[in-house]
Amino acid sequence: MSTLDISVQHVGKEYRLGASRRASAFWALRDVSLDVPRGSSVGIIGRNGAGKSTLFKLLAGITAPTTGRIVLNGHLAALIEVGSGFHPELTGRENVFLSGSLLGMTRREIAGKLDRIVEFAGVRQFIDTPVKWYSSGMYVRLGFAIAAHLEPHILLVDEVLAVGDAEFQARCLQRIQELRVQGTTCLFISHDLTAIERLCNRAVLLERGEIAAAGAPADVVATYHRRIIADANAPGAPVAVALKSGVTLTNLSMHDPDAPDSVSCRTGGPLLVSLKYEATRRSPAIEFELRIYAADGKTRLATLRTGERGDEISVDAPGGTIEFAVATLPLGVGMYYLGALARDIVTNTTVAWWDGETRLHVQDGPRSGGQREIPHTWRHIQADAGDRTLAASVRISPPG
Repeated sequence: MSTLDISVQHVGKEYRLGASRRASAFWALRDVSLDVPRGSSVGIIGRNGAGKSTLFKLLAGITAPTTGRIVLNGHLAALIEVGSGFHPELTGRENVFLSGSLLGMTRREIAGKLDRIVEFAGVRQFIDTPVKWYSSGMYVRLGFAIAAHLEPHILLVDEVLAVGDAEFQARCLQRIQELRVQGTTCLFISHDLTAIERLCNRAVLLERGEIAAAGAPADVVATYHRRIIADANAPGAPVAVALKSGVTLTNLSMHDPDAPDSVSCRTGGPLLVSLKYEATRRSPAIEFELRIYAADGKTRLATLRTGERGDEISVDAPGGTIEFAVATLPLGVGMYYLGALARDIVTNTTVAWWDGETRLHVQDGPRSGGQREIPHTWRHIQADAGDRTLAASVRISPPG
């Protein structure tokens, strides 16, 4: 039986809303149990207010549980809030040594890793400046660099990585991947569902302070999206989605075919996007559409479609996969969002959609010559049938 690095046993956390004795009680977490074996990587997902950050603060020892108990086996490094764990009057260098000593490392061991930490954080010219003068970006870069390079047994990372720029986020995710391979136990909160799938061997969905789903990342992400759709279709909801076709989009993921272990893609490099769907019955004329948005999540930069040349796809139960393959990605360095939809061609009605915080991280690579199109191929893989390939080309609009 594998060793458990983290054991959360029926944990609950109650807060009092107000200062009086009669203040109402609010349970941020209720009866949460979670076992994390040594070397595992677990992603915690859920909507804002679900209890994700509360769970991490309990694991980091920032606050104590109201009920239940938490058992940790090994040194823990946590990056939960910008600058958490830093002494503001100490310099960046002094905080590196302080953090290392708290992890049980000798001064010599810390000194041997100092250059790598400073280089990763990009704060070399400020390393001897008190961190109280650091910007929020410098705080988070140094905080993550310390947590990820002092080789803790357990690493906790919150969505605080979003404070850094897109290039730094990609480097952080790649570092987490390296730590995972090295056997570090990792837990991290992220709205980046692609990163959850690529970096984790297990995921947990929190809703209203309770575990709503746990298991394989792709399955938990699909459950999360189904619940979002269900809420959107509830009576009185602001968004109504037509599901008359019996088609549901359940997952959207991507990777660089030339670097399967990478969590990012490269400018001028290849990109493969997989869109999974479920179908309850046969639908004869469906078009699938992949959308690429800028970092604001609103400005659409490109649209890739299966029906670019008037082609129609017949989908059958239980479902299948649409793959979009881009040989030369013309997007510059940065972070982008992906969305997708399925459309009934006959009625021109959107019958399924996906906008579940799927992020595309693009790093520097071979230049694409300033293309304003995204040539691509797409492939339909029916769950119990063959597949097909079709070439297409789609215009890309300038941002803004």
